Amino acid sequence: MRLSSIRQDVSGTTPGLRVGVARGRANAGPSPRTGWPGRKAATARRRGGRRTHCCAPHLLARCRGPGATREQPIFTTRAHVFQIDPNTKKNWMPASKQAVTVSYFYDVTRNSYRIISVDGAKVIINSTITPNMTFTKTSQKFGQWADSRANTVFGLGFSSEQQLTKFAEKFQEVKEAAKIAKDKTQEKIETSSDHSQASSVNGTDDEKASHTGPANTHLKSENDKLKIALTQSAANVKKWEIELQTLRESNARLTTALQESSASVEQWKRQFSICRDENDRLRNKIDELEEQCSEINREKEKNTQLKRRIEELEAELREKETELKDLRKQSEIIPQLMSECEYVSEKLEAAERDNQNLEDKVRSLKTDIEESKYRQRHLKVELKSFLEVLDGKIDDLHDFRRGLSKLGTDN
Repeated sequence: MRLSSIRQDVSGTTPGLRVGVARGRANAGPSPRTGWPGRKAATARRRGGRRTHCCAPHLLARCRGPGATREQPIFTTRAHVFQIDPNTKKNWMPASKQAVTVSYFYDVTRNSYRIISVDGAKVIINSTITPNMTFTKTSQKFGQWADSRANTVFGLGFSSEQQLTKFAEKFQEVKEAAKIAKDKTQEKIETSSDHSQASSVNGTDDEKASHTGPANTHLKSENDKLKIALTQSAANVKKWEIELQTLRESNARLTTALQESSASVEQWKRQFSICRDENDRLRNKIDELEEQCSEINREKEKNTQLKRRIEELEAELREKETELKDLRKQSEIIPQLMSECEYVSEKLEAAERDNQNLEDKVRSLKTDIEESKYRQRHLKVELKSFLEVLDGKIDDLHDFRRGLSKLGTDN
């Protein structure tokens, strides 16, 4: 799939959109797949017949909420967003019609990182980054990562390789930060467990020493809270193991899809090479036809010269006829010039012979002209038939190119 040919219009970050994405989850309950509300995110945006904002209402609610500064954007760029087809798990489906803002957000309260992107009133990316995630560059301007919680694979098409590199570096940086935060959380859980055990032992000694007093009740409640936290941490560990297994399966599916797409690319490359050879052959044929056309032009010039020569001969013939008429008048008027008449007769015969020769030359020239015209018509017919074949081949090439473009767009 030739996703690198996709053109994006990457411009600066829109401040209003960044704030809306950063504060968009204050009053919205998470959906099972993306953690964002589904149809509620596209509720009515009109108040008194006027549009209030281009973003979703729950994003505006976060902007006015008390926890508006809980999440802060740490990196922002623009890209075309794609999602893997849930049915085939092979083809990419565009999630945005044009380049949209894609941002990294840091949640100070939860000590977590998310990738968020909003297209108008629709949230198209809401992915919490975990240490198990991996961002893969599949081409010079395209990258992808799998989100096991959302049960999908996100793809981003950038306008330049530099933007893709910056996004991948930021992803790796945020991933390391998420791993450090996870380790710190695990240490806190273990420390709390140790404290709970120590508190439990101390509580038992205090009960043996004194069965009365408010301190025993407080220690019991703290011990119960720590036990609950320990149970929740064990459940979270199991959940993370399940997510890791799901991510491994998703990576295996993506690897298979990548191999199939690579085979398809090689096939299209071979077909493109065949079409390129055919195009070169047609170009050579066109060059040959152009040479033939130049020969036809030279024949036309030769015919023009022959016509001029014929006109000159016809003018000379008319002059001879005029001279012959004058001589005949003189022979009728002056009978005394019989000797001269004989001389004129001889001259006339010579002129007639010349005239006959000229007529023979004219006939041969006309024959040559007819033959030249016949060859010219024959060449025109051949040129016309070849141009028709060439137009058919060019139309086939255009259809094939549109097929390639359509297949690239579908992929």
